[in-house]
Amino acid sequence: FVLFSAAANVLEEDSMEQDIESPVTIHQPKLPKQAREDLPKNISKECAKRKIQRYVRKDGKCNVHHGNVRETYRYLTDIFTTLVDLKWRFNLLIFVMVYTVTWLFFGMIWWLIAYMRGDMDHIGDSTWTPCVSNLNGFVSAFLFSIETETTIGYGYRVITDKCPEGIILLLVQSVLGSIVNAFMVGCMFVKISQPKKRAETLVFSTNAVISMRDGKLCLMFRVGDLRNSHIVEASIRAKLIKSKQTKEGEFIPLNQTDINVGYYTGDDRLFLVSPLIISHEINQQSPFWEISKAQLPKEELEIVVILEGMVEATGMTCQARSSYITSEILWGYRFTPVLTLEDGFYEVDYNSFHETYETNTPVYSAKELAEMASRAELPLTWSVSSKLDQHAELETEEEEKNQEDQNERNGDVANLENESKV
Repeated sequence: FVLFSAAANVLEEDSMEQDIESPVTIHQPKLPKQAREDLPKNISKECAKRKIQRYVRKDGKCNVHHGNVRETYRYLTDIFTTLVDLKWRFNLLIFVMVYTVTWLFFGMIWWLIAYMRGDMDHIGDSTWTPCVSNLNGFVSAFLFSIETETTIGYGYRVITDKCPEGIILLLVQSVLGSIVNAFMVGCMFVKISQPKKRAETLVFSTNAVISMRDGKLCLMFRVGDLRNSHIVEASIRAKLIKSKQTKEGEFIPLNQTDINVGYYTGDDRLFLVSPLIISHEINQQSPFWEISKAQLPKEELEIVVILEGMVEATGMTCQARSSYITSEILWGYRFTPVLTLEDGFYEVDYNSFHETYETNTPVYSAKELAEMASRAELPLTWSVSSKLDQHAELETEEEEKNQEDQNERNGDVANLENESKV
């Protein structure tokens, strides 16, 4: 009994000590990345809240990095595209290095030809016919290489007809120099005139909105073109980026679902002269069918919008992209009008391009609104014509029943007559 009471006192003291808040801060040990990802999500509310990582940034650049690419030789097979995709500092460095190396290479060959023929030993000898006149060293050979490849031709250093190997080298350098010029100048031209630069003047609204339009709940965003030269054959597409799990248990990260912005009606083909509001009707085929205003902030999704078309000036195809996460989707808002009629023309005020204003919008999902509308329409559709139709149906049913009863009675009478005759 004494031992039992002592043990009870110890347990009470331990429980009292646990109830008292300790001022000592316990530092959690640093765990590796894999261990942190495997922790249960319901440890705390802060851990449960995860930051939504963008798949496509607001400026249109994809937030995806390719790692562990072993087949790097594929980049060399398409060397032209590889050079165009490089950053400007590397592109300029390669541009300068290619020309410098070719000039040095052929300058070295010109110097070797002069050295092997003995032209260096007969400098200033008027009776000696050198391969290249006035070539007296490597520096002069390098300058002659530059003059030959760039077709400058100052006229001071000239190849003679007594040097067949020099004539062959001249032909080779001229052909290779033309190839290098075509390749590098073409690369720089494409780099400068890339259609992605045209996409910088195609703008998307900062936020997307959800509100009622023609009695239907719609998701909308605005696009515009800042230039006077238009985008030819402009078209708009939208994708929903959201992870999902199949019925078989397969987890698909960043699953892409198409969002209809007028594909079947042709509204996705744009005449982008002034800013346009792109609308997506939230119906049964929409991925937002069951999402309400309260549920929207809890969703981890991203809407990627893609605007494509041909540049009117160059005929090249350009593509502009942007994205909207849940915090950038405003429920119950509309876009402020930006188009006004002036004296003989329409004026677009781009200061109000991103502005929105609040409007009366139900907080329910499109599915809930459809169910409420169907329940509300039942007594309204019960009109006089429907009552008359139903009354006519009842009369026909009664006539059919009477006809059946009459047939049964006639059959019974016929049976009785037959029995009596027997």
